Amino acid sequence: MFSNDRSMEYVRTLTAEHWICLAGLILLAYWLLRTSLGVKALAGSMPRRNSMPVYLPLIPLFIWFGPVPMAILVAQELTGDSSRKGYLTMPADWQSAFLNNCIFIVGGIVTTAVILLLARAHFARRLRGFGLDIKTVPADFLGALVNLLAVWPLIMAAIVITLFFAQHIWGQDYQMQRHQELKLITEYPQLLLRITIVVVAAVIAPLLEELLFRGLVQTMIRSLLQNSVRGHVTGPAWLAIAASSGLFTLMHANAGHWPALFVLGACMGYAYEKSGSLFRPIFIHALFNTASIAAALSQS
Repeated sequence: MFSNDRSMEYVRTLTAEHWICLAGLILLAYWLLRTSLGVKALAGSMPRRNSMPVYLPLIPLFIWFGPVPMAILVAQELTGDSSRKGYLTMPADWQSAFLNNCIFIVGGIVTTAVILLLARAHFARRLRGFGLDIKTVPADFLGALVNLLAVWPLIMAAIVITLFFAQHIWGQDYQMQRHQELKLITEYPQLLLRITIVVVAAVIAPLLEELLFRGLVQTMIRSLLQNSVRGHVTGPAWLAIAASSGLFTLMHANAGHWPALFVLGACMGYAYEKSGSLFRPIFIHALFNTASIAAALSQS
């Protein structure tokens, strides 16, 4: 009886996050068993036929990291918010943050349109060959939920390990910095700003970054490796996933987030190769960012 009481008391201390991690561990264990510890995870995954030149992914990359930041800097000059050292730092007020996000949204739409035009011109079967088939959306959304749930314990483990080593190096007072958009949504209650934050984090960033890093970069790397390692299917795919995940990680400013972002990127890269659909990593990315926003708002 005493043991049962203690067990019930322990169960009551478990939070929703604990149950999510437990469910994720069960899914991850099932995936490992089913794929021989991941060895057969990409069996049957075929390269996407394309005629992309090597430099092609650099075109949208230049647009996103060239004219868009320049437009933000120009806007800061025009609005008098030019005393800061760079556009990645916190804006002086919510109006500046709102303007920055509006520029990000417009720039993201333009860059996404460029990627779609490039993919349509260089992929066999055009956008379907790129991984955008509207018929797969329902299955991809459910698949994204399962994929994200399975990788969630690994993301949490990466965060815990990062904090452990960071606190041993820089002291126990070290705290992992939040993403700028999460800081903004907790510090400013204005509805217009919060709407743009949700649009940037849950729509623009997942769509643009997955089309670029998974759709173009990962496909390009896999195609190059596949040509040099003929007859081997899964090896180049895993190397392409690792390389695109590394580039995706390095494009984020906060180094403390890199281990967790690499794990997330690998999950999204695997989901793309396994399903052949870009909607799946887009949904994973959007769900992760949405969960981060919800957690930030609940804690504030």
